[in-house]
Amino acid sequence: MPDRPLDNAPPPRDHGGNLSAAMAEFGGTRSGWMDLSTGINPHPYPLPDFTAGDWGALPDADALAELEHAARAFWNIPEQAAVLAAPGASALIAVLPALAAPRWVQITKPTYNEHAAAFEAHGWMIRDKGPAEARVVVHPNNPDGRLWSEEQLTSPLTIIDESFCDVCPDQSLIRMAARPGVIVLKSFGKFWGLAGMRLGFAIGDPELIAKLSSWQGPWAVSGPALRTGALALQDRSWAEETRMRFRQDAARLDELVLAKGASLAGGTDLFRLYTVEDAAAWQRQLARAHIWSRIFPYSQTFLRLGLPPSDGWERLEAAL
Repeated sequence: MPDRPLDNAPPPRDHGGNLSAAMAEFGGTRSGWMDLSTGINPHPYPLPDFTAGDWGALPDADALAELEHAARAFWNIPEQAAVLAAPGASALIAVLPALAAPRWVQITKPTYNEHAAAFEAHGWMIRDKGPAEARVVVHPNNPDGRLWSEEQLTSPLTIIDESFCDVCPDQSLIRMAARPGVIVLKSFGKFWGLAGMRLGFAIGDPELIAKLSSWQGPWAVSGPALRTGALALQDRSWAEETRMRFRQDAARLDELVLAKGASLAGGTDLFRLYTVEDAAAWQRQLARAHIWSRIFPYSQTFLRLGLPPSDGWERLEAAL
């Protein structure tokens, strides 16, 4: 079948975290729900004591430089690559397609649907496989945890979304950021559990990074985000302890869910993807206990669960 730009496009732009819809159907208050529909760390990095200047002054250039310096060290960014801090990875995803003239972009399904939506909005034609002028991969992939290799990523414009790669830093493709035409995305919200802070990074080809920087203008990242991001990226002991917790909790979640008849379809240490007989029925059962999960419009059997907080395990087991 020939490639078509719309018929083979990704599924509707649904997302986890839509607790308003869950409460509308199943009742309860936001504070009473346990949201496992996202892959966000349930034990976020502790916020610093913000100053009046963090809130009342324009974001400081020195603070931005400190954040970018911390990012280079934490992710071992190649010297040849440029770094841009932004108000969340999503803000970058929305404009990345403008870096090149629209033609074909390869985005292998299933994956995070905002990439295809952004390219489609900029006039690109989307194909699941085959040669293309641009290539987007999520590494590790959301929702199945698939990992990619350098040999698979050869398009003139290559975007590598590593929003979940901080759980497995040894798998990072950050070395590719030194190549022309490559952009690596990093998210602060997932691993550090501070999605509401809206902080993300684009790393790669200096010419492309300069364009992104000019489009977002000055003071794009807030003062509180600059301070928190710099502290968190320098706190390597917290990162190592967090990875250890993720590994233990992911194994515990697998044991619990597989005992109820599910099978493991993939995921990362921060979220798990299961195959079940009827994903919608599983979601309803959990929702009656005010636990929200993630199902997908393109699959009747995929159920994704994030990690529960430390006080949520007994509640999850009872609901299952």
